[in-house]
Amino acid sequence: MIYILHLEDDPVDAELIQVTLTSAGLVFKIDWVQTGDEFSQALRRGGYNLILADYRLPSYDGMSALLLEQEWRPDVPFIFVSGTLGEDAAIEGLTKGAIDYVPKTKLSRLVPAVKRALSETENQKKRKQAEDALKDSEERYRTLIEQASDGIFLADPQRNFVDVNPSGCNMLGYTREEMLKLNMKDLTDARDKSISPLRFDELYSGQVILLEKKLITKSGALLPVEISGKVLDNGNMQGIVRDITERKQHEREREAIITVSAALRQATTRTEILNIILDQLVDMFDSDGAMLVLPNLQTGGFIDEMGRGAVAERMIGLNIPLGKGVCNWVVTNKKPYLNNHAENDPFFYRPDLLGASHCLASVPLITQDQTIGALWIARKADILEQDLRLLNAIADIAANAIRRVKLYEQTELQLRHLLALHQIDIAISSNFDANVTLNVILNNVKNELEVDAASILLLDPITHTLDYAAGIGFRTRRIEQSNVKLGDGCAGRAAQEYRTVSFQDIGQMDGAFIRSSLLACEEFVLQYATPLMVKGHVKGVLELFHRKVFEPEMEWLDYYETLATQAAIAIENASLLENLQRSNAELMLAYDATIEGWSRALDLRDKETEGHTQRVAEMALALAEKIGMSEVEKQHLWRGALLHDIGKMGVPDSILHKPGPLSEAEKEIMRQHPIFAYQMLSPIIYLKPALDIPYCHHEKWDGNGYPRGLKGEDIPLPARLFAVVDVFDALTSDRPYRKAWTREKVYRHIEEQTGKHFDPQIVKIFLEDKHFQKWDEDGA
Repeated sequence: MIYILHLEDDPVDAELIQVTLTSAGLVFKIDWVQTGDEFSQALRRGGYNLILADYRLPSYDGMSALLLEQEWRPDVPFIFVSGTLGEDAAIEGLTKGAIDYVPKTKLSRLVPAVKRALSETENQKKRKQAEDALKDSEERYRTLIEQASDGIFLADPQRNFVDVNPSGCNMLGYTREEMLKLNMKDLTDARDKSISPLRFDELYSGQVILLEKKLITKSGALLPVEISGKVLDNGNMQGIVRDITERKQHEREREAIITVSAALRQATTRTEILNIILDQLVDMFDSDGAMLVLPNLQTGGFIDEMGRGAVAERMIGLNIPLGKGVCNWVVTNKKPYLNNHAENDPFFYRPDLLGASHCLASVPLITQDQTIGALWIARKADILEQDLRLLNAIADIAANAIRRVKLYEQTELQLRHLLALHQIDIAISSNFDANVTLNVILNNVKNELEVDAASILLLDPITHTLDYAAGIGFRTRRIEQSNVKLGDGCAGRAAQEYRTVSFQDIGQMDGAFIRSSLLACEEFVLQYATPLMVKGHVKGVLELFHRKVFEPEMEWLDYYETLATQAAIAIENASLLENLQRSNAELMLAYDATIEGWSRALDLRDKETEGHTQRVAEMALALAEKIGMSEVEKQHLWRGALLHDIGKMGVPDSILHKPGPLSEAEKEIMRQHPIFAYQMLSPIIYLKPALDIPYCHHEKWDGNGYPRGLKGEDIPLPARLFAVVDVFDALTSDRPYRKAWTREKVYRHIEEQTGKHFDPQIVKIFLEDKHFQKWDEDGA
């Protein structure tokens, strides 16, 4: 009966482990604990032959459990059974005393690990019992020797064997009679320097020595053993010898795992990982060849992609047809393969390439339950089961490392793609020039999709042809002559069928590639085209060209179509903006034409001021230029000047056309025309910025103007400016009730009204150069 203490927080995993042990025929009683407190209490009680522990628990961890076990029960074997134990943690656990670790995804390894741990523990107990028995009683000595699983040897001072137990004979392959004819040096490998005269001196001084050595068996094989030696009272030497083949293999596996893991930890690319793995396989197994085999996406079979050693070099690049070859079987069945006479296996593809290295082992590369390829080694010497076990362990590490790097490379690629899309978004949002945006898109297309050339063809809705708009990577400018009808060629079909279309080996298509002039100078062999779609409508085509054979993955195609969508958005935005600008310009012209029509209507109504509106608008514009107004401000000023007397539409004709002076009541009505202007124009959003002049051009600097009595800089600048040119034009024009003033008189009047009627700064600019005004050349 095996008494097991099991630390596991997940009931499902605990039950699965019990089922695994039961199905192997083990007889056991298991105490299942879930917390650190429960574990320490059970450990303190003792009575266990084996401890199984998960590595990561909600409030505890397997490493702490191991340290506690090493302190309280160091003689009980401890095995990690975990789904979260990484390579570094596994190595740390083994160095701190754990016997083994078993991934939860590889529970098939649990039973062998348990048996090995229990076997080693049992052997240690028996050995201790044997040593104690030797000390306690000479009478029990022979019985213990005969029954001991370890080999027990006695040699005289000349190192000739005088006795040996059955286990010792079986261990070395000799009979007892044969052993008694041998000397210790007959079993010693001359290359093994692990024992020296100094150690014999230690023996004869009464010390007990413990050493590891390789003994030569009857068959000539080297057997790794652990020897505990002492000198008996009668002068003979006694040695208790234990076969540590399995332990040394386990240590070898552990060292190999540590070595491979340490080497892979420094690798950052898939190529570096594969080179490290293959180099390690050649060194560890003393193999004549090591090979990585991966699926061939084009043929559906496999290809010997990378290798080391003479055998592998003969096979690198070899394409293995679908259904053929050992690696096909290994990948399909997810099982290892071992054959020390592979040249006789009819399933082996091209056995003639093996040469004398006919011993072959192959294991699958499995990660996340997905087989991504296979590894194999070949050599002249037999490959043992323990070699296959180590190869399988290395394959597990390699598969996870390849997956880790692949995920890293995919993450980097996705980040690059996101950055490229962000750059395209910026290009689309920051400028409205379609050519600039398309060039940004094409640059990213060429770099991220790693194509040799790319172009964008736009659909002409009238001729139904695809015409060249932008391109990159072409050796000549012949692509710019592209004029493809819908349904013709790769691009025409993509646009007509609303899907991505590809042409393989376009040089051999017998006219299907309609732009044959590109082939002579560009040497393209592959073309892709995808439609540029916006709201269900085709705007054009994004086409790609390769000068070498290329097999895209799904991620590549998805990103290609994403970039095509960005290009379509950019084209649509540019089209919308162009239409909007055209409509806006037409609307502005219509507005301004309407305003000028109103202005002429006002002049026709008031015959006395005919031509006044146009003159003051031009004078105001000239003065605005002089004081440095912006183009937008001048535009609003122009409209305001044209409409400055629009409020007079609300003044009766009897007042407006009265030949003589107006009465006070009539003057009051006349003074309402700025308010009438405000009421007429303020509801029109387009004219709100132009309201300053119609509403405020009769305000005065000193606050004595109308309609609101504004003062100083409270009066809008356009109104202050217009007041000067309005008075200037009025006084230099004939009226029925007076003759026009001379210009000099008008200038003196304006100077006199500075600070009263007019803004001093405006007057200063106005009078600085009396000849800058256009109207001064033509006369008032």
